[in-house]
Amino acid sequence: MTQHAHLAPDTITVAAGRPPRNHDSPVNPPIVLSSTFHETAPPVGADRIYARMSNPTWDPFEEAIAELEGAALPALTFASGLGAAAAALSLVPAGGIVVIPRHAYGGSVSLALAEEARGRLTVRQVDIADTSQVLGQLDGADMLWLESPTNPMLEVAETAVLTAAAKAAGATVVVDNTFNTPLVCRPLDYGADVVLHSVTKYLAGHSDVVLGALVTSDAAMRAELATYRTLHGAIAGPFEVWLALRGLRTLALRMERSQANALELARRLETHPSVTRIRYPGLPNDPGHERATAQLKGYGGIISIELESRDAADALVEAVRLWLPATSLGGVESLIERRRRQPGEPKTVPEALVRLSVGIENVEDLWADLEAALSSAPNNG
Repeated sequence: MTQHAHLAPDTITVAAGRPPRNHDSPVNPPIVLSSTFHETAPPVGADRIYARMSNPTWDPFEEAIAELEGAALPALTFASGLGAAAAALSLVPAGGIVVIPRHAYGGSVSLALAEEARGRLTVRQVDIADTSQVLGQLDGADMLWLESPTNPMLEVAETAVLTAAAKAAGATVVVDNTFNTPLVCRPLDYGADVVLHSVTKYLAGHSDVVLGALVTSDAAMRAELATYRTLHGAIAGPFEVWLALRGLRTLALRMERSQANALELARRLETHPSVTRIRYPGLPNDPGHERATAQLKGYGGIISIELESRDAADALVEAVRLWLPATSLGGVESLIERRRRQPGEPKTVPEALVRLSVGIENVEDLWADLEAALSSAPNNG
């Protein structure tokens, strides 16, 4: 996908996935609502045939994502991020081994562990920021699953080093790039085989769709993933994909504002007396700062803070009035959540950890609301 390779990524978000420039043609692609397609001859090649296999509304979005990630082939859209994760895990052969971060998107980890419980594969969980530990677990592995920074601990991996080592060991490398977006990191450039996105989050950006996507430049791998999508019915609705493409148009602006807000809030939270610990790669004192600075084109819009107690964390979430207490992330609105409220969250995530998904509101309004809520929260349980 090299149509706009000469353009900057923020321009590609606007230019990619447009209809041909014919006289009187629309500037936006249409929504095609059809469950089936006319057949006047036996189906061949890329014929659409049936909407579980293909839909014209998918094409512009899949082309745009591929261009942003620097892929040679169109992306594949799925009904959800977890649907995309399931397809990616299907690449592991029966009885294979997956090395996956201990802290990562809960759905991916839970799915991998569920597959292990069924006897289909073996899971090796690692501290992804501990390079030597990860390297020690790659022997015999069939897949390395990377997420950096991790959710919600914001640990930063040595992506290029781990990718190269995994490839040398014969493992497929899947990178969940949801937190970063292709504007901050392009894992295919490091040699990754598959890039995963929960499109629900930053790419669509408005908390109004549930979608996933996979990107690869390997034709055989893409064909295998496309077959999985068709056979498992993990397809996206055309309207949701159309909304996601519309949301993608403002990705660069949203990410710029979100990251600027997050950095300013992190600086203020770092010295707040109610915050016992903060993780944000943009802070010079953060353990992942050096790696993030070397590898990424930004520090993201997610901050994790710890308070004195679970009660204090719960009180903070209940006290805010502008921040929205909700799970998920990456929308225009700022969200706040004590992560251990989620039943599947690892016990290694502190009880008093609060994840902040920083939106695009005025940073002073966000701070005023957060500071007032922190001041009203109890200091201990």
